[in-house]
Amino acid sequence: MSLTEAQILDELRGAGAILHGHFQLTSGRHSDTYVQCARVLEDPALTTDLGRAMAEAVADRGIDVVAAPAVGGIMIGFAVAQALGVRFIFSERQAGVMTFRRGFSVTPGERVLVVEDVVTTGGSVAEVIDLVRAAGAEVVAVTSIIDRGGEKAFDAEYLPLLRLEVESMEPVSCPLCASGIPIDSPGSRRLG
Repeated sequence: MSLTEAQILDELRGAGAILHGHFQLTSGRHSDTYVQCARVLEDPALTTDLGRAMAEAVADRGIDVVAAPAVGGIMIGFAVAQALGVRFIFSERQAGVMTFRRGFSVTPGERVLVVEDVVTTGGSVAEVIDLVRAAGAEVVAVTSIIDRGGEKAFDAEYLPLLRLEVESMEPVSCPLCASGIPIDSPGSRRLG
């Protein structure tokens, strides 16, 4: 059962995943809207449905492994890998540098799908792509639940389930900062 963009948007709204306020995104940019996909991923059945929908878009591409950046991509990456029936790995930051740990690796020639929950600039995705390519594996495509719009930091084919054109800006030009509105940073980049 494939989900339509309207159904995905309804699920996001129903879960309270679309937040409004003043946010610092993982990319460092600011926005008045934040999508907290973790709220949607609290529901295992919905997570499975989203993973299945993402897998359908690449089912004929011979994917060997799904790789996702921690923390946001872990649950949805696992769901996509399960739907495809392939191995799943994730990358983490160690001393600020994205790396495969815990014995995770890819081998030369493997065909890799990179999965993330929400992509704004795609900086974390680009770092995973670099890890995969440095190991001699091939990035077949990138997918996510949501594309927040804007220019991406990676060059692989991108197949998001839902595109939300949400404005983001550099901190120096943020009208919310200029108005003195307190900022929230709900992303996972600064964990640890």
